[in-house]
Amino acid sequence: MATALCTLGLIAVGGLVTSHGVGMSVPDWPTSYGYNMFALPVSMWLTGGVFHEHTHRLWATLVGVLVVALTRWVGGRPARRSLAIIGVGELAGGQLLLLLGPDWKGAGHFLSGIGGVVLLAAVVWVRNAPSQAPLPKLAWTAFWLVQVQGLLGGLRVVLDAQVFAGTRLGVWLGVLHGCLAQAFLVLTALIALLTSRGWTSGDWAACLKPVGGRLFNGLILTTGLIGLQLVLGATMRHQHAGLAIPDFPLAYGRVWPDLSAEAVARYNQQRIETLAANPITGVQVALQMAHRILAVAIVGSVVWCGVRVRAALPQGHALRRLAGLWVGLIAVQFGLGAWTIWSNKAADIASLHVVCGALSLVTGGLLCAISARLRQVAASQPEAAATPLTHGLRPNEAGLMAHR
Repeated sequence: MATALCTLGLIAVGGLVTSHGVGMSVPDWPTSYGYNMFALPVSMWLTGGVFHEHTHRLWATLVGVLVVALTRWVGGRPARRSLAIIGVGELAGGQLLLLLGPDWKGAGHFLSGIGGVVLLAAVVWVRNAPSQAPLPKLAWTAFWLVQVQGLLGGLRVVLDAQVFAGTRLGVWLGVLHGCLAQAFLVLTALIALLTSRGWTSGDWAACLKPVGGRLFNGLILTTGLIGLQLVLGATMRHQHAGLAIPDFPLAYGRVWPDLSAEAVARYNQQRIETLAANPITGVQVALQMAHRILAVAIVGSVVWCGVRVRAALPQGHALRRLAGLWVGLIAVQFGLGAWTIWSNKAADIASLHVVCGALSLVTGGLLCAISARLRQVAASQPEAAATPLTHGLRPNEAGLMAHR
């Protein structure tokens, strides 16, 4: 749970970095203005956008350490041996890169730092057995994913000026970095769910009615739509095209904006005069419209899922409150999206929009996981699935449930 919460906080800080446009306020990596990242003077740290960017780096380090510890704990003694081998290998690889010359200095320090943390986790003696499957595999997935994520964040800085497909490479790496962060958050939340006492005991699943196939498919589809929406949002944010359309609910005063070259030129002239903003393209305007249309579809899908859950499942069911939370999060998310436009993309509002979107994706993922668990238990124990929901209740509660 600590790892998942810290990952959510890291996404929030990353959102502030992008919203304030300070992703390059520290122009080198893994050092910070030539200093070791942990030795940057406070006087430099607290100036301008350095605060947001450097905080993001330090927070990312904390998440990395937590993931290594989680991998060690979930994997038990076999993970200890594997981590020792990996740590020695990464330390040796980092030192080798340092010997290749100054061009490899950043990568060498990065790999050596990771290797040191991994080796430390292996040296710490904790006697515990591996957790049940699939937790060790999920933890190892998080272990490698957090390293890839850190590397992408660093390359976003180092390769920012290079051009790919007519756009700075740093923009594309930033989009990938942002999308991978959302997937990583879902993974850490899933690990937290699978390590919870209720999940491991399985008692609650045996006495709860499973969801129907149609509702289960709807939950998966809706969660997938939210994931796609976050990809569109990340693309717009890192291209700084979040205000490609400055009004809402209309688009340049129309239901569907004019995308002709003359109209886009007029939009850009207006942006320069009133917003002092970067020029946009017709593709970015269309992308903004796709983001809006998909938002409406997601609201409808989540409300449909919420209504179906309340209609299909009895009061007190594990999914009812979670589905209600999902509906509330999507409503807030839709409002934050509109507020982002009305506030001329105020950094704090835009960052809250990112965080709420991440929470919406996680909630959908947890709903899918719990629904799959209930269906699995029902398939393996038909008699348990057919048992009335009075299982495990006190007599007076059982009578009330039977009356209902």
